[in-house]
Amino acid sequence: MAMSVGGEGGDDEVISSINTTPLVDVMLVLLIIFLITIPVVTHTVPLQLPKETVQPLQTTPKSIEIAVNRDGDFFWNETLVDGPTLLARLKSVSEQQPQPEVHVRGDQGTRYEFIGRVITSCERAGIAKVSFITEPPARGG
Repeated sequence: MAMSVGGEGGDDEVISSINTTPLVDVMLVLLIIFLITIPVVTHTVPLQLPKETVQPLQTTPKSIEIAVNRDGDFFWNETLVDGPTLLARLKSVSEQQPQPEVHVRGDQGTRYEFIGRVITSCERAGIAKVSFITEPPARGG
């Protein structure tokens, strides 16, 4: 702290400002020292580490696609199946770990009853995830 003690002019006012220039100088010197010493500190014993590739532990199964046409026919990945066969296949798929997803595609003119049968079969078989595939509306109309 600088203080003006007596002097010419008769000002007895105390100057209470701190000169920060030496503090900044010290900080810049410390910064330069750290920048120079950090690369020296990081050098370690040279080793050749083993190369290893990471394989995923769990693969996702292929999803099942069930299509329903206007007449209420069920298609398991483009193969025509009846109701009991659909349920049997869904039961066998539900036992897989991890369980695949079921994607339901219904024709726009299909009655809800037929889509409901597919959902009921999925529920009875124990399928955890069922989703519906739709097309986005046409733009510009």
